[in-house]
Amino acid sequence: MKLVKLIANLGYGSRKQVQWMFREGRITDADGEVLYADDQVAHEAIRVDGEPLDPPVGLTIALYKPRGVTCSIKDKGRLVYDLLPSRFRDRDPVLSTVGRLDRDTSGLLLMTDDGGLLHRIISPKSKLPKVYEVELAEDLRGDEVALFASGTLMLESEKTPLMPAELDVQGPRNARLVLHEGRYHQVRRMFAATGNHVQALHRSGVGGLGLEGLEEGQWRQLAAADLETLFAP
Repeated sequence: MKLVKLIANLGYGSRKQVQWMFREGRITDADGEVLYADDQVAHEAIRVDGEPLDPPVGLTIALYKPRGVTCSIKDKGRLVYDLLPSRFRDRDPVLSTVGRLDRDTSGLLLMTDDGGLLHRIISPKSKLPKVYEVELAEDLRGDEVALFASGTLMLESEKTPLMPAELDVQGPRNARLVLHEGRYHQVRRMFAATGNHVQALHRSGVGGLGLEGLEEGQWRQLAAADLETLFAP
């Protein structure tokens, strides 16, 4: 792939804008030598304004999403893309959220521009465990563990029952819930079906990955070893 197209696809600007970046000498190699648009250079050796070029297609990141942030490219208020380098939202292919966390839910959010990986993660066949920490408005009534594990719970407007889920009660109004599917507002709707209301919701893990090393609003690029951990049994 030609350098102009490569750099434009990574969100640094339109092809015309990237051509001007070459003319202005802003694109160099690791030694600071100015590059030209027809040069053949390894991706890892390219610098833009002295900084390493963003990762190529196949970028996957883990983000600690705070409450009050929306999983959207275009929406009112604060967006997950506001927590990332601005050019990330202009990558081609786009850097997409792997599923969604609603505005009032915090925790681990995966994002990738690898369509195959995205579909592998969200596919019902993957049954990747998703771990949620739940704070409730009312005391648990006592039958939720058995109900959620039964595989018979039917949510309003749904035509198929939920897959069995594991509930670990940690207090009268606190619990950890492990899901193996991802339906719309599933955690909130499950507790609503028992007559309760979720006051605070946090996702602490997906597959074998957690939030280790991340503070709210921070992100990190996932390496091949992380992806192996993600799908580890």
